[in-house]
Amino acid sequence: MPENMLTADIGVIGAGPAGYSAAVYAVRAGFSVVLWGGPEPGGQLMTTNEVENFIGFPDGIMGPELMERSKQQAIRLGVKFIWDSITGIEKQADGFLLKADKEPGKVKAVVIATGAVAKWLGTESETKFRGKGISACATCDGFFFKGKKVAVIGGGDVAMEDTNTLTQFAESVSVFVRGEEDKMKASKIMYERAKNNPKVKFYFNTEVDEFLGDDRLKSVRIKNRTTGETQELPMEGAFVAIGHKPNTDAFKDFVECDDGGWIKVNVTATSVAGVFAAGDVADKVYRQAITSAGTGCMAALDAKRYLEHQN
Repeated sequence: MPENMLTADIGVIGAGPAGYSAAVYAVRAGFSVVLWGGPEPGGQLMTTNEVENFIGFPDGIMGPELMERSKQQAIRLGVKFIWDSITGIEKQADGFLLKADKEPGKVKAVVIATGAVAKWLGTESETKFRGKGISACATCDGFFFKGKKVAVIGGGDVAMEDTNTLTQFAESVSVFVRGEEDKMKASKIMYERAKNNPKVKFYFNTEVDEFLGDDRLKSVRIKNRTTGETQELPMEGAFVAIGHKPNTDAFKDFVECDDGGWIKVNVTATSVAGVFAAGDVADKVYRQAITSAGTGCMAALDAKRYLEHQN
């Protein structure tokens, strides 16, 4: 082992709510902890303007501020931070080698908390209004669109679930689906539930041509994929619901993942003893900051029990 290789009891991979929570609980349990934060510390909350549903902040808190506070809390308690990306994990006789671009490490237990990323449309105007009317989480941000006209982009079950969620707040919900109605990806029951809501209007065979506005989203220009005809609809919110991708490329050959790439867990334990997973990297259902933080705590406590049984 190289002389300068980092060593710790527990290695945490990821610097979002799950990773920070796992690190804090692990170091408070008396273990040495190194957290590899990767290139984008803070995760999806770094693009979330205001968080109003994280317990303990009655006036809400900005996503980046919540993550900065979490990082400072971990630092104060003694977590060592490395801003490098883990490229793979190797099982060794006495622990795990965490391979990295620049600063690899040797640890006795691992918590993978690399999260997931929303799939976006990839347009320039979408990027411009992300966090300024455009979101990928209706559960997180729907509350901010009370009485407003909003759109949902997508035709799967997640899009239908987002549509139904948004009807609780919005004046109306327009759903833009690329395919035809008879080729909907959503399950019939989810589609019928959205379709039968009087607030909802579906636009099939339709794609977003451009998002328009000034400092915030004001309208959406859509295009019929058959005729090429475009129309502009006033819209103060748009929710992209075309799926998420878990950040598991570095681990999918090491721990067992499902067909979508999410790590399979028994509570937080993966298929490899001593390796645990927390947050959106293993959760494709709830995907909330507070559930990620909760599973980060659980993973740290599971790692604690694992290490205690190794001695």
